[in-house]
Amino acid sequence: MRWGILGAAHFARTQMGPAIHAAKGAELVALATSSAEKAEGFQSFAPGLRVHRDYDALLADPGVDAVYIPLPNHLHVDWTVKALEAGKHVLCEKPIALQAAQIDRIIAARDASGKMAAEAFMIVHHPQFVRARELVRGGAIGRLRHVEVVFTYNNPDRANIRNKPETGGGGLPDIGVYAFGAARFVTGAEPVAVTHARVDYEGGVDVFAQVAADFGDFTYGAVVSTRMQPAQSILFHGDTGLVRLTSPFNANVYDMAELVLETEAGKRTHERWPAANHYVLQVEAFGAAAQGADYACPLEFSRGTQAMMDMVFAAAGNR
Repeated sequence: MRWGILGAAHFARTQMGPAIHAAKGAELVALATSSAEKAEGFQSFAPGLRVHRDYDALLADPGVDAVYIPLPNHLHVDWTVKALEAGKHVLCEKPIALQAAQIDRIIAARDASGKMAAEAFMIVHHPQFVRARELVRGGAIGRLRHVEVVFTYNNPDRANIRNKPETGGGGLPDIGVYAFGAARFVTGAEPVAVTHARVDYEGGVDVFAQVAADFGDFTYGAVVSTRMQPAQSILFHGDTGLVRLTSPFNANVYDMAELVLETEAGKRTHERWPAANHYVLQVEAFGAAAQGADYACPLEFSRGTQAMMDMVFAAAGNR
């Protein structure tokens, strides 16, 4: 699969570009940017890269099969649809949309084009999440009673795009998608109601959220913030055991990816994945899905996560 990237984002240069380059069955062949200096950063690991000066030119490139979109959040829907209409497979950064209903437009474009389209929700491709789902759904911790998620980091830079309301910034769009989607992926359950939501704002973007939700068979709690000391963890707490992921979202960056299983007999086991790269695994899984394989997080899954986020904003009542 020959890949092109729309825009020379820092994350694309440091993470996804190298991941595409490293993935089996994938080749990074094109980049759209008007900055020769930014293009050099990609050409350092992909020297044969074709550089297009605008996004439309890349979409018109017959040598590109798939497009990765790391553009600002408010541009995701339009450019994902444009890329699908141009006959490209599309992997778009999260959040793929800012409201659940917007994803319906992408689903329609995907179905009309016959191409693969997905949100870059990379964590579900990491073996720690595959294992957590296997344990929780398989009854290893008995009846699941509660899920607790923490994902925080500190980014007070007002010039950063994540702190700009006009481009769809905010903590929940940036990392809330992980806090909500992770619980849905592992459990296979959907929220019945958001029972509590406190959302604090600075400069027009949310910077702190405390959320409680009812998933029917279990309760859920989360803290998401872009103004706190970095921390991340997920706890799946059952009546006869628990599963804890200690570095669920930035595996082997925040800390080593580790799953801890505790059972009622007092037994504790640790599983670690020091070498797994969820970005590379995501690209490989996407390529396989374009050939007909099942995909861990299709657009319908992403719509469910965004629907939960919409519920949180509605419950907070101050968006």
